[in-house]
Amino acid sequence: MFDIIDFLPLFMFAVLGLLLFSGYPVGFVLGGVGLGFGFVGMYFDVFSFIEFFNLVSRIWGGIADNLVLVAIPMFIFMGTMLEKSGVAADLLHCLQVLLRRVPGGLAMAVTAMGTIMAATTGIIGASVVMMTLMALPVMLERKYNPELATGTIAASGPLGILIPPSIMLVIMADLLARSVGNLFVAAVIPGFILSGIYFVYIFLISSWKPSLAPPLPKEIGPKTTGELWIMILRGFVPPLFLIFMVLGSIVFGWATPTEAAGVGAFGAILLAVLNRRLTRKVLSDVVERSALTGAMLFFIFIGATAFSYTFRSLGGDDLVVDLVEGFGFGPWGVLFVIMGVVFFLGFFFDWIEITLIILPVFAPVIDLLDFGDHIAHKDVVYWFAILVAINLQTSFLTPPFGFALFYMKGVAPPEVKIQQIYRGIIPFVLLQLVGLGLVMRFPDIAMWLPNKLLD
Repeated sequence: MFDIIDFLPLFMFAVLGLLLFSGYPVGFVLGGVGLGFGFVGMYFDVFSFIEFFNLVSRIWGGIADNLVLVAIPMFIFMGTMLEKSGVAADLLHCLQVLLRRVPGGLAMAVTAMGTIMAATTGIIGASVVMMTLMALPVMLERKYNPELATGTIAASGPLGILIPPSIMLVIMADLLARSVGNLFVAAVIPGFILSGIYFVYIFLISSWKPSLAPPLPKEIGPKTTGELWIMILRGFVPPLFLIFMVLGSIVFGWATPTEAAGVGAFGAILLAVLNRRLTRKVLSDVVERSALTGAMLFFIFIGATAFSYTFRSLGGDDLVVDLVEGFGFGPWGVLFVIMGVVFFLGFFFDWIEITLIILPVFAPVIDLLDFGDHIAHKDVVYWFAILVAINLQTSFLTPPFGFALFYMKGVAPPEVKIQQIYRGIIPFVLLQLVGLGLVMRFPDIAMWLPNKLLD
């Protein structure tokens, strides 16, 4: 017999999905649905008013007093400061000169810059806007195919949510109650493999059809070896040094991820000083933007805490487990279904909503599954988190709400049409799914490095 009480968690998801399309801030929607269904639960006598007081302690202990989440404002500060310091402009010029003799060299330079900036910022909007402003006019001026140019930029920017230091990985680790450092290390090889797949695609298509990516003129760049080395020291070495400061301090155990975020913020300030860009106005803008972005993210955390608590209190975890067992898909069937759901949600929602909705609900289910000899059980949750992170790359590119596409269109030259941008991202979405399939088939791509370091 149908009992509405048993399906209240499903109704929560349905209402959440509808209200997310309303345009209200995500934090308000998540928190409002959580509180609203708390009162619905009280009406059906499955939720008590005193449980609302549990939210206060969870918000304080899980968010306000959580030292892991302190890394997020510092990573935001680091990315915003680098955007203002001129590091990216010098890096792009350096890379396009170094790769000018390679087919598709300019597109490869953009991909390399996206990869390096991903390992230093993790701020997707800043990366996409920055590369669009700097690289797209140059690529169009060099007669690059608009679809290849826009697709390359749109796909390279979101690498920042996968390659550490990634704000998303910090959030994932907190939601999963797992080590941020281990998750960072697990994401390194998959992130660079995905970047490498882009390189191979650009090389092959540019070799097959040189008209899509004409080579740069030989007169561009330094004329002497000495000038070349000066350019490398100024444009290439500083961001690599910052990557080593942040990732190296985590990988070699010199600092926790939170401490490494502080190191990165200090390094970004240092690079701004060396580039003579650290003015009072720049510092004020960076602090203000960092504070606003951090406040937005933490308000979403508060709303998500209210939603997840009510969801579990109403029996949401048990309902999900019962549904999974009822379908009888088996471990691989469940994993494919979840990946399909994440991919589908990417057409409509941002990674923040997807992460805060999917992980708390499905990670406990994944942790109960046995994949046999394919992967050790202790690694399953880390592996699952990396698969979700790779899958969420597509959420920035898939229309109608691909945020990287809107970032790009907002600052692209007027002759670039949204239809060209949509056509340009199709090959890169397929490449991202190839990367997802590789990590799914070969878990050691993600787990070899953290297991090696732990051993």
